[in-house]
Parts: sequence; structure tokens; C-alpha cells
Amino acid sequence: MSKAGGTELGTRSLVWFRTDLRTHDHAALAHACAAQRERGVTPGGVVGLFVLSPGEWRAHDWACVKVEFVLRTLRELSAALAKLNIPLLIRSAKGPGDVPAVVAKAAREVGAARVDFNREYEVNERRRDEAVTRELEKLGVRVFAWHDQCVLEPGCVRTGAGGPFTVFTPFRRAWLRVSAERGGVKDLGTPEVQKKIDLAPDEVPGRVPGFGSDIAPERWPAGESEALRRLRVFVAERGRAYKDRRDFPAVDGTSTLSPYLAIGAVSPRVCVRAAAEANAGALDGGSAGLAGWITELVWREFYIHVVDAFPRVCMHRAFKPAAERVAWRTDEAQLLAWQEGRTGFPIVDAAMRQLRALGWMHNRLRMISAMFLTKDLLIDWRLGERFFMQNLVDGFLPSNNGGWQWSASTGTDAQPYFRIFNPFSQSERFDPDGSFIRAWVPELRGVRGAAVHQPYDPKKGLAPLERAKLEYPPPIVDHSKARERVLKAFKIAAGIAEGAEAAGGEAQDSDED
Repeated sequence: MSKAGGTELGTRSLVWFRTDLRTHDHAALAHACAAQRERGVTPGGVVGLFVLSPGEWRAHDWACVKVEFVLRTLRELSAALAKLNIPLLIRSAKGPGDVPAVVAKAAREVGAARVDFNREYEVNERRRDEAVTRELEKLGVRVFAWHDQCVLEPGCVRTGAGGPFTVFTPFRRAWLRVSAERGGVKDLGTPEVQKKIDLAPDEVPGRVPGFGSDIAPERWPAGESEALRRLRVFVAERGRAYKDRRDFPAVDGTSTLSPYLAIGAVSPRVCVRAAAEANAGALDGGSAGLAGWITELVWREFYIHVVDAFPRVCMHRAFKPAAERVAWRTDEAQLLAWQEGRTGFPIVDAAMRQLRALGWMHNRLRMISAMFLTKDLLIDWRLGERFFMQNLVDGFLPSNNGGWQWSASTGTDAQPYFRIFNPFSQSERFDPDGSFIRAWVPELRGVRGAAVHQPYDPKKGLAPLERAKLEYPPPIVDHSKARERVLKAFKIAAGIAEGAEAAGGEAQDSDED
């Protein structure tokens, strides 16, 4: 037989890493290693592969801070794999169209009998993986695609009629039931150390041209070990208080694990198991904080299942067909003011400035700022969705798209279009002393008391002389008038008669989730 690197072709396993940059509880890696042990092939062995694909990242609006986070996590992954005697190869592709040939070439070079990878469910990723599979099968290489991104794979949580869920609460009930029927959440562990093979790992580049970030690497320490450390600290120290503290952006009440979940530096199974173990083994009930955090992980699963069942949401389409008829406004100046945190709504501006400075935004603020763009400014949710992806270290299409469509009332939400957050009351409720606002909007640091929430309000805000000296813009929109405008736009789109509301609903500002 021909040889590659001194090894007969057809004896090795190639594991193609993508958004699953870890060694523990990794389905493709675990199965590939198990298959090698069962075959007892010599020299054989498992080899890792990661494909740098800047064109793909640009097409998917990956943030520079996310790309750098991935590169640093890759270096950690390479070191962790080296301890298992698994070399990590780094290859490059200009775009998704080049990936099949790049993976096939790597398989030939290492002498792979099989290639294992974990499934990704977005439309473009599925098409790419199908093309890779066809290319490998031409070579006689066996391909194994594993479910790994969710605790429960898409398609296994179904309605009574056998279809996919489109509302979260019944999905969660079914998710808990199926989890129990499967005997709980299982962990695949870390593979055993394999015999050394005659391939050396490739060097991971420090940067990819066009993806440089100004955000300090220390802001987001990379790698699986850091992800597991954060998980342990959160579950032990903050998990039980999560429900009471999670909505307050000035408080360290969340796990900050979303960047690590987005690139797979930690598995959702490990997260759910850790929270359940701290909650006396329960996925529901017990500690309201720990159970609440598990529910947030189930939300992530829900949105992945939606992406799988309804591919149109990956194609810049609204989940609700009627929402495609909403007449969104085009206002470049207001869009820019929102992006730069100059709207005159302090909580929104603080949130947007946090995003640009950290590459991350507190979840409560994501809802407030997204709803402000879509409801107060009546600007297309797709513009906000893209801006978030271009700036978030934890940008993950299912969660980002699901959150934006929830806020815009175009998505899988049981509540109708007249859910409209009042940014001022949201601010007063979730940043009561204004500490978060003052931290991110320095122009308002000298404003005392409740006036920080609405400095230009004649009744609640500053005195006229103080307002005149304020180096902070007045509100770019009147919330009350904007509310009426968006209600009218959605009624027209839905074909609802003027003055009528959806069954059982009232057009009122809402401060509820």
C-alpha cells in the first residue's frame, strides 16, 4: 500500500474539530478513540484536524474577538491533545467551498480509514458537511457524524403529534421527560492516552489577517481548563443565587460560560450534570437558582432544535411568516446611535458600550437593547442580529437569532407583538441604584439618584440648569409615540383591524421576560 508519513493508508482515525474545542465529553473524539482501541490497529492512532476558514467566518459575521478566542483555545486544545499523544493538524481554507478538498487532503496525508466529526445544524454548515462527506466517501474513507452540541439531539424531543416544538415551555417539559427516560445526562469522559504516533502537531497561528481585536486576551482566558474552572466556581459559589441575581447587570450573578459553550470548550452535558449534582441530582425543582440555570441551558437546546427543524431562520427569515410583512424603518443615523451607545436611553447606551468594550453583553441587556432597536426605533431585527454577531465573543447563531426574534416578536414566542419593554422602567428595576449605567456612561457619573435613568425627563430627571450642562444626548425617540408606531406596524402586518388587539391581550409596556 502507499504510505503517508511512514504509516500505511487506511489505519488512522481523523477527528475534525470545529465548534467543539475540548477533549472531555467530546462525542467524535471519544468514538474515534474507542474504535481505534477496538480494532487494535498498529501503527494507527487518532489525529486531530482544525481548518482555519476566514472566508467562512466573514460570511457568518464572526467577531474578531471570537476568532482570537478560538485561536487561543486551539492552542490549549493542541496541548491537551498532545498529552493524549494525539497531534492536532492545522489546515487553511479560503471559504466553505474549499473545506471539502482540504479535509479530504488531510485524510489522505495521515492515512485515515475514517473521519469523525460532531454535527452542526445551521443550513450552511450542514451543506458543507454533506459536501465533505461526499468527498471523503469518494476516497473510500468512512464518515461518522455525531450529535454532540446538545444534551438531547434535534429530532428526539417531539410534540404529541410528532412534530417539532415551537414554544419553549412545552419543549422544556418534554425535554425533562426525555432526559429522565434516557436515564439522565451522561458524560463520555476523556479518552485514554494512546500510543505515540509519528506525526507532530502543527503550530496554531497567533492571528488571522483581518481578525485583529483590541479587546485584551486577559478579558476572556481561553481553553477547556478555564471553562471547567468557571463552571466549578459558578455552581459552588453563585449557582444557588442565580435566579435572584441573574437579571442585574451590575452584579456578578451569571456564569459567563456562554463564550466557552459557543465554541465547545465545555460541553452542555458537563454543565447540566454539574448543576444537577449540586442540586441533589435534580434537573428541575430543588434550588431555584440551579434549576433556573439548567432552564437557560435548555433554552439554548430549544433554539438549536428550532434551527434544525426550521432552516429558514438561518436564511435571514422571520420564524413567523406574517412578520415578514412588517414595514421596518430605514434610519441610518438612529441605527448608528444605537450601535455606538448614543440613544439618550442610559440603560441601552450602557449595554451597547459594554458590548463594544468587552465583546459580551449581559443577557437582560441583550433583551432590552434588542427590543429598543426593534420596538422603539422600528428598525429591522436582522441588522441588530448581525451587529451582535460581529461583536460578540459568544456569538452563536441559534441563540443569537432566537433571542433577536424573541425580542422582535417575529420568532418562537407564545407572547404576541405587543410585548414592549419600557427601557426606563427596565433600567429602574434591574439597575436600581444606577451603578451599571454610571460604570459605562461616564457622562452620567455625576448624576445623583434616580435621575440617572431619565436625566431629561421633566418630572423624574435633572433640573433645567443641570440638563443644559449635561454632555449626554437627549432621547432620540419618544417611547410612548414609538410604542404606538410599532403596534400599528405589527397590526397592519398581521391584518388586525385598527383598535383591535390579539385575543386576550392588551397593548401595554411589559417588564416581564
